[in-house]
Amino acid sequence: MTAHQNGTISVQVSDFLLNCFVRSPSWKLWLSLPLSLLFLLAMGANSVLLITIWLEASLHEPMYYLLSFLSLLDIVLCLTVIPKVLAIFWFDLKSISFYACFLQMYIMNCFLGMESCTFMVMAYDRYVAICHPLRYPSIITDHFVAKAAIFTLARNALLTIFIPILSARLHYCGKNIIDNCICANLSVSKLSCDNIALNRIFQLILAWTLLGSDLTLIIFSYTFILRAVLRLKTKGAAAKALNTCGSHFILILFFSTILLVFVFTHIAKKKISPDIPVLLNVLHHVIPAALNPIVYGVRTQEIKEGIRKLLRRARENRK
Repeated sequence: MTAHQNGTISVQVSDFLLNCFVRSPSWKLWLSLPLSLLFLLAMGANSVLLITIWLEASLHEPMYYLLSFLSLLDIVLCLTVIPKVLAIFWFDLKSISFYACFLQMYIMNCFLGMESCTFMVMAYDRYVAICHPLRYPSIITDHFVAKAAIFTLARNALLTIFIPILSARLHYCGKNIIDNCICANLSVSKLSCDNIALNRIFQLILAWTLLGSDLTLIIFSYTFILRAVLRLKTKGAAAKALNTCGSHFILILFFSTILLVFVFTHIAKKKISPDIPVLLNVLHHVIPAALNPIVYGVRTQEIKEGIRKLLRRARENRK
């Protein structure tokens, strides 16, 4: 216990309590089953996709390596957030240690940025495939994917580390109840008796720098793609070209729509229940993860064929 410079007594907090849906406790009951099913779907579908791409030689191509990288990010994000949320819903296990809370904060921010960066790289992949098809094999190589993965890891790992560091350095004056299901940066920081203006400014700058730059490059890529497609004269060529981008575009919509709704609900938080942004924050970590592999599995013939081959092999092995 130490005296803080503004006169308050600072008590060292050893753990936090995640207090979900304080104003709408019934939400825990009706959300627990669909959230459990979405979690199982996300884990199962992404695992199947990863195994299929790994075992099927015909899928050992840059585009599918990027997709498997996205699946891996989805699995880590889901495992970081959803099991703890379900433990709160099912068993009322609200406690999370001081260090586990900041580790969760770091993984969430880091991997969210990595997903955004991966979508940007996938948009560039589609841009080259449609606007420069003859140069595609020489530009989008395994070496390119490896460099893109290293850049994605380095950029987000190094820049987002400051979010938990800035929050952990604050003095927590005994208050340890977080009005959230997860250790979101500002939900934790506002428990401090320090000024958290720096935390707010840094998070805002980082969000606009990372997610904003990725989204800008994605929009540019699709603008060039659309322009190239509209110039195609061959019958059916435009539809075929757009179909190759369809799955990727749907994934970006899943990712960005929930994120944008979450941002707007925060802006209009005085007009809506404070539990709505909390719900959207939780859903953003599971809905895209559950739908991403299904969209690609349903829309991509090569992946469907790869899954069929794996199932046939499994049946033959049983015999």
